[in-house]
Amino acid sequence: MQFSHLPLDKRILDILGKGELRPCQEKALKKGVLDGRSVLVCSPTASGKTLVGELAMLQALKQGKKAIYVVPLIALASEKFKQFKEQWGSLCTIALSVGDLDSSSTDLGRHDVIVCTAEKMDSLVRHQVKWLSDVGCLVVDEIHLLNDHGRGPVLEVLITVLRRLLPKLQIVGLSATIGNPEELADWLQAELVRDTWRPVPLHQGVYVDGKIEFDQPAK
Repeated sequence: MQFSHLPLDKRILDILGKGELRPCQEKALKKGVLDGRSVLVCSPTASGKTLVGELAMLQALKQGKKAIYVVPLIALASEKFKQFKEQWGSLCTIALSVGDLDSSSTDLGRHDVIVCTAEKMDSLVRHQVKWLSDVGCLVVDEIHLLNDHGRGPVLEVLITVLRRLLPKLQIVGLSATIGNPEELADWLQAELVRDTWRPVPLHQGVYVDGKIEFDQPAK
């Protein structure tokens, strides 16, 4: 499917330019991600998962809602903020929030998209920020970290609380490595999107004495 065929605002299509949707993106559209349906996208690194989250956020803004993009690391939050700012900055206001966890960051209410860590978002929820009720879409990058002993509990509580506070919240989970995708999708009440397409073929082999013995076909 061509980008130009998507039911999106012309300004978004102009930014996307020419090209075709990648497999996981097309599957997510068929599962209803542009209609506000929650989805869990499981596909390899660099397969186009982030764009699924971006399109969901842009659709939420079209409905007059805010969007939150949650990542596990401050460095990744800064990277995504820069990426979103460059690509979508002409269409919406984007904020980065990874600072003082004891701050309510009331100025964030002026922005359309907020990029933050799970710990920061958890703090904002606990501060009961007034703009929280305006959030329509939550994108969780690296959602497989729910199983992490360190960050997992914070992320699980955050998602649980937000779902309770915002019954109509759309959740888009993104990951390349989920061991139990069906179970997680069921917990999120989300449509499961699975795909194995990679932009570059992956070959597996064993390195011995300066040589690599490949014994499996490319995946």
